[in-house]
Amino acid sequence: MAISQRQIQKQLQTLSPQQIQMIKLLELPALQLEQRIKQEIEENVVLEEEEKKEEDAEQISVDDYLREDDTPGYKMRTNNFSKDEKQRHVTLSEGLSMQEYLTGQLGYRNLQDEERQVAEFLIGSIDEDGYLRRDMESISDDIAFSLGIETTPEQLERLLSIIHQLEPAGIGARSLQECLLLQMKQRRVDTPAKRLALKILTSHFEEFVKKHYEKLILRLGASEDDFRDAIEEIKHLSPKPGNLYSDGRFDTSPYIIPDFTIDYHDGQFDLSLNSYNIPEVKINRNYMEMIRNMVASDGHISEKDKEAVQFVKSKIDSAKWFISAIKQRHDTLMRTMQEILNFQREYFKDGDKSKLRPMILKDIADRAGLDVSTISRVVNSKYAQTHFGIILLKSLFSEAMQTESGEIVSSYEIKNILQTCIDEEDKRHPLTDETLMNILNSKGYCIARRTVAKYREMLDIPVARLRKQI
Repeated sequence: MAISQRQIQKQLQTLSPQQIQMIKLLELPALQLEQRIKQEIEENVVLEEEEKKEEDAEQISVDDYLREDDTPGYKMRTNNFSKDEKQRHVTLSEGLSMQEYLTGQLGYRNLQDEERQVAEFLIGSIDEDGYLRRDMESISDDIAFSLGIETTPEQLERLLSIIHQLEPAGIGARSLQECLLLQMKQRRVDTPAKRLALKILTSHFEEFVKKHYEKLILRLGASEDDFRDAIEEIKHLSPKPGNLYSDGRFDTSPYIIPDFTIDYHDGQFDLSLNSYNIPEVKINRNYMEMIRNMVASDGHISEKDKEAVQFVKSKIDSAKWFISAIKQRHDTLMRTMQEILNFQREYFKDGDKSKLRPMILKDIADRAGLDVSTISRVVNSKYAQTHFGIILLKSLFSEAMQTESGEIVSSYEIKNILQTCIDEEDKRHPLTDETLMNILNSKGYCIARRTVAKYREMLDIPVARLRKQI
């Protein structure tokens, strides 16, 4: 078959770099947008941050200083120090990380220098949860490559057993079972409940995880009360030993910066976009003047200035596109949020979830005159601050369900019923998905068992077998 060349004319729909930039800006929440703008200011020399004017700043004149009373200088100072006392600077120190804390404990162990290096390498391989999730062969290869020390898996196991004795208890475990056993063995096993708990974790861990409690009681020959006390002892253990160590430096609670603010007073809503920490950018006029100076009156540019003019013009064009994209992002977000507010007006009055109307992305897209993908990007990872709390915009969207009477209700209503049924169930005999389906059908909600399972998983509720208690 001969090789030949030919031209084919096609129509293709592709996104320009500016459109891609706009899409990426649209997805960013308020905190990441602030970082993105500062990054663009660093990369583009013609962009600069516009200073915000303090409108409420007090205007103090020179006369205000002249009218003040002449207070002697010695009354403005304190002298609480003796001649022999030296002023000391206050030193602020940070807490230790978990790895540094574990390494410090190694100093109390009788280890050779080479063994200490290997043990510190093992500690560095422990993740934030406190687990060592790498196999010994891979760690041995890394130690040989980075430290130049030849080790065997047996030597690593011996050093790991020393790390298992450090605090917090359970550190360096390679599985959940080993983690719980390490914690249990570091405690005093001096009661029947603790001895039974240790036996369950050692010999019957799989049945315990799957909550086959009746089978376990028969195998162990224990009473229900003794078995319940043993389970309570196991519940006191931590599945993530890394969480047992805290030096007070970090706040694990999430910090949310809302993208929208919705105020409600006198029956009226006031919607605004949060731009408190978002820098306002503008084009530096000095670069515009630079180009004007390089261009002659007849429009001619000298050869030595052509490259500089071309560079500055490309940066100015890029800055204009970036400023335009930020403005377009602002308009798109406000238009979308306004339509969401209009659609869910009754809910935003008091925050009652039972008043949420069924709403999908297409409903807002049709109202706002935008594409469904655009609405999806707007509501993704965005929050709104209301008078009843901060809400995730994505949580406002729900499917529509039809009752036997023909009424359209939100899936939130069904989830609330599911949550109530599971909260009030007998934990010794938890409700199965089929039983929950029958309860909902009796209330007039036509719903299948697989839909019940889907909503249960969305509520982070395990299956009936894993909810069972003794």
